[in-house]
Amino acid sequence: MAKVKVLVITGFGTNCERESAYAARQAGADKVDICFFSDLIQEKVFLKDYNFLVFPGGFLDGDDLGGAQAAAIRWKYAKTISGTSLRQELENFLKENKIILGICNGFQLLTKLGLLPALENNYFERQVSLSYNDSARFEDRWVWLKVNTSSPCIFTKNLDYLYLPVRHGEGKVIPFSSQILTQLEENNLIALQYISPQNKQPTLEYPYNPNGSPLGIAGLTDPSGRILGLMPHPEAYNHPTNHPKWTRGVTSPLGTLIFANGVEYLRQ
Repeated sequence: MAKVKVLVITGFGTNCERESAYAARQAGADKVDICFFSDLIQEKVFLKDYNFLVFPGGFLDGDDLGGAQAAAIRWKYAKTISGTSLRQELENFLKENKIILGICNGFQLLTKLGLLPALENNYFERQVSLSYNDSARFEDRWVWLKVNTSSPCIFTKNLDYLYLPVRHGEGKVIPFSSQILTQLEENNLIALQYISPQNKQPTLEYPYNPNGSPLGIAGLTDPSGRILGLMPHPEAYNHPTNHPKWTRGVTSPLGTLIFANGVEYLRQ
């Protein structure tokens, strides 16, 4: 049985690394480490030693150039002290059937790296982006999500609905063409959608859809199903008492189940 070794990347404004690492431990990972981006550059840490990579949420570079834009440039062009390209290390990571989870700012990073949605397996080709919420303000609320059970995503396996918090100012998915939006739907790469709690259907209605994403897109996967990016924070719902109505006896599936599905996939 494979050992599950999780690496959570932090630095440059990321602020959800501890919660993400905790969620991975709660999900049963054998080894969970937090490292700074600079640790990879200095070769204090190596991607090849892990099989589960997490890009957590935060405010990368203050989002001053747009969510995760500066971070994407670093990952594309930075080299380690021995001259190895970090982009090449990411490519090697994916070729070995390893998995990646990007949350909030991490989701923004995956889209700007071109690792999501990777239509037609065109990785490192930017096909969508994320931009300002339609509300033109930071949204901090809990939202209902519908899981696309036809999606190849390994992280959402055996899940139907989730109730998770969002906290972002730039969460609206922007496909670069209407054709891309159609392809996302046809290929079931929309892994998660914001829904109305009344009819449990994808919605554009505010505040159920907190940012105005078309088709209610809250999370995307790639054709392999081994990469997931989502704007809501699954790591922030790691215990029933995190639920805003827990004192009334209300609960829902924990966000850590997303991590647990990743752990289970790697064990198999």
